[in-house]
Amino acid sequence: MHARIDVPGDPRDLEGGFPHRYVVDVRFGDTDAMGHANNSRFLTYCESARIAYWEAATGEPIALVTHGAEESLILADIRVSFRSPVYFGEVLTVESRIGRIGRTSFTLEHRITAGETAVGHARLVATAEGVQVLYDYASGRPREIPPEVVAQLEAYEGRQLRA
Repeated sequence: MHARIDVPGDPRDLEGGFPHRYVVDVRFGDTDAMGHANNSRFLTYCESARIAYWEAATGEPIALVTHGAEESLILADIRVSFRSPVYFGEVLTVESRIGRIGRTSFTLEHRITAGETAVGHARLVATAEGVQVLYDYASGRPREIPPEVVAQLEAYEGRQLRA
């Protein structure tokens, strides 16, 4: 069973463990006129976490079309549920796991927490769910996730993802 960052309970939190963690330092430039991290930054935090997750799970760098790749992962959908404001100087951890895997796509669930610092207390700050699609740029269509990639993801997660 995978561990999880321990923060005070919140009934809106995601249950269970997460195999991947990505640490984010909240920069001054992440904040808005209200003094907290702008909501758009959470998409960047999740993007960084999903790329790091993919590279850790597959052992391969994310494929970039600008570097000659003909296919890569694209983000098809994301939903973020905000739970607490975040401020400059806080350190966040984005925990990630696969929620489901389909023929051409999979969902990543993210749990974002803040640690105890001089700036703020430990807490859940957001949850997110994003759909990644394996995309073929030549055909302009989604591509089936190869069985060997599914096997890599299952090994990383430590559980079966497809029935």
